[in-house]
Parts: sequence; C-alpha cells; structure tokens
Amino acid sequence: MMKNLLDDIEEILLMGPGPSCVPPEVYNALSCKTLGHLDPYFIKIMNEIQELLQKIFNTKNKLTLPISGTGSSGMETCLVNLIESQDPVLILINGVFGVRMVEVATRLGAQVDKIEFEWGKPIDIEKVKTKLEEKPYKILAAVHAETSTGVRNPIGEIAKIIKGTDILFLIDTVTSLGGIEVKIDEWGVDAVYSGTQKCLSVPPGLAPVSFSDRAFSVISTRKSKVPNWYLDMSLIGQYWSGERKRVYHHTAPINMLYALYQGLLLIVEEGFDNVFKRHMENHLKLKEGLEGLGLNMYVEEPYRLPMLNAVTIPEGIDDVKVRSTLLNDFKIEIGGGLGPLAGKIWRIGLMGHTARPENVDRLLEGLEKALK
Repeated sequence: MMKNLLDDIEEILLMGPGPSCVPPEVYNALSCKTLGHLDPYFIKIMNEIQELLQKIFNTKNKLTLPISGTGSSGMETCLVNLIESQDPVLILINGVFGVRMVEVATRLGAQVDKIEFEWGKPIDIEKVKTKLEEKPYKILAAVHAETSTGVRNPIGEIAKIIKGTDILFLIDTVTSLGGIEVKIDEWGVDAVYSGTQKCLSVPPGLAPVSFSDRAFSVISTRKSKVPNWYLDMSLIGQYWSGERKRVYHHTAPINMLYALYQGLLLIVEEGFDNVFKRHMENHLKLKEGLEGLGLNMYVEEPYRLPMLNAVTIPEGIDDVKVRSTLLNDFKIEIGGGLGPLAGKIWRIGLMGHTARPENVDRLLEGLEKALK
C-alpha cells in the first residue's frame, strides 16, 4: 500500500513572513460540508464575508470580495482591471512587492514610471510630490506593509498628495490587513488587495480586494476588455452582487471561503483594537527579547511593522545555519532576507494567530540556543 505523506506532517510554529499559524476554529471551518457555489445557504455566507471584509477594510465599497487565488492574484486583479495599454502608471518601490507590481503592470502594456527607495527605509513623500508634477498619471501604486523589509509606508500621507486629483490610488495590504489599521475610505484608496495567509490567519488561497465606485466606473468604461477573463471584476462582480440574480463565473473555493468567514469572525469577536494591540504588545516583547540576545531591529522605530520584524544578522553569524537549526531542532520557521537584504536580515512574523506571548518566548529560547 502506498504511504500517505500527510500522516508525517509535523506541527511547525510558523514565524516567518507567511503563512501564519491557523487557529483550530479555522481548521474546523475547512472541514465543514461542501455546498454548491449557488446554494442559497452558501450565498448567505458570501454576503456575510463581504460585510466582514468591508468592516476590516474600513470601507463602504460595494465591490469588496475575495478573489480565488493567493495575495499575488489580488495584485494582478487590481492591475489587470484598471490598466489599459499605454496607461501612465507610477509605482513606488522599497521592496520586493513594489518590484512585482512593476512586472505585472509592464506585462499589461502600461507606461510604467517608478521611484525607488532604499530597502528598509519608508517612501519619501517629497520625492513622490516632485515626480507627480512631471506628468499626469492614471494610477499611483504603493505597498502599505512591505513584507520583504518590515517597513510600514506612510499611506495616509501619500493619500493627501493626490486627494482631489483624477489619479487612482492602488495599495497592497497583504501583510497589514488584520494586523494594523487599514482605512480605505478615509485614505481615498480606489483599489486594494490583500491575502488570507498573514494576519487573517487563514491558509493561503484567497485574496480580499475592494474597488471604489470611481475605480469600478473606470473598469466599466474601458476601451478594451479586461485581458484576464478569470479576474475580470465586471464578471466576478455579477457572481458576488446581492442586487440581482447571481451569475455563475467560476466555481468558488467553497471550503476556503468558510475558512475566511471564520477567520474574519474571530477578528471581529476579539475586537479590532484588541487585535492591533495584541500585535503591538508581542512585537515589543520580541524586540526586548532580541535586544537581550544582542540582536537589533533593522528598520527605524517609526516605520516598523509589528507583524513583520526585520532583524539585523550579526557579523560572523551563518544565516542559513541558524534558520535550519530553528526548523530542525525547535520546529520553528523564520524567514531570510530577499534581494539586497539576502543574508543581512531575518524576517520574524508575528501575524494573526502567531502573535501570542508563548510563541515569542519559544522563539527567543530557540534563537538563543541556535546562536550558540
């Protein structure tokens, strides 16, 4: 008889840049009985998911829903729906995910301009102002919480620069949603995407998105069809809209949607302020413990993310060896650096269900031994 590899999966404490630990309630939700994607009871759950997402995004946008795919499918959804060939787009880069936006926008035939900032430093508002004076842009895109560096970008400040203009504001909240406050309507964001596997504590597989009325009218009046059929919001919206008869688009990942529903419910039940406070308290506990081990945070304090901690690797310490020891001997996963930060930082995730004091203690204990 063939051996079932699933029997040997070990429980790993996920403290890397994602996925995060999944609470038992979410695992239970995944195992609920599968319904049809047009079943009236499932549609009830879909409506609730939309309402919960509107709450966590702080938006009244009707077009707020989860895309069937991981966080990167959310990025692709926002860009593929709003960009037409030759559209002028400005992308702000201070990490991997800004670079990825450029890659997607370029493939769609946009005229992409970019402003690059040092990795580990926040976006400089003055440089953005100067660049915006050069020419009119259709879209300005930025990352709220840069997963590759642990930097929180000043999205509220960027929003003020383009308030009252025709520029569509697009942001990535893959790591921030559910860990720090995201204020879509207050910031005047037109398109936003996230992912389930970070602070929402749901396995990877869905990408919550939200589009403003202004963004939807841009999609509705496109000269050409959205080039990606699977991610076309004018079609998906007809499946998720409660105002008229649901139109089948693709078979929704039913059980993943149960998981998202449960994950969002847990956040609402705990209370947003309590969730944000828990992330911050565990971040501060981790920082103090790391300093006790002679380790320093890579990002300056005002721009640090509580849920994604970039830690400078000391001179003479073997990055890979420490991470391997943590994984093999202590069953703890942390992440290494990417791009120019490879070998220079560790990325320690305190996202969602992972952000608990007992996990911080366990990591610090393992790290102390691994460093020796």
